[in-house]
Amino acid sequence: MEWQLQEAKNKFSKVVQKARDEGPQVVTLRGERTAVVLSARDYDALRAGRPSLVDDLLGGPTWDDELADAVEARVATPSRNVTF
Repeated sequence: MEWQLQEAKNKFSKVVQKARDEGPQVVTLRGERTAVVLSARDYDALRAGRPSLVDDLLGGPTWDDELADAVEARVATPSRNVTF
């Protein structure tokens, strides 16, 4: 069901109840789809099995041995000639 923003604001508890009982509720602003209200069950189903941003960042690409050796060699050699 579609709700105009003002109506959705005035009947928010009904929008939430319908999202829980009937499925996603679309909120429009000036006739354009703006937001969707989902039940917690529907939201959890969408998120199930998807990695979080943290998982994505920590996962990163896998390094093969050649790349790991190149990084290690780079760390072992100074980037500037520094004399003390």
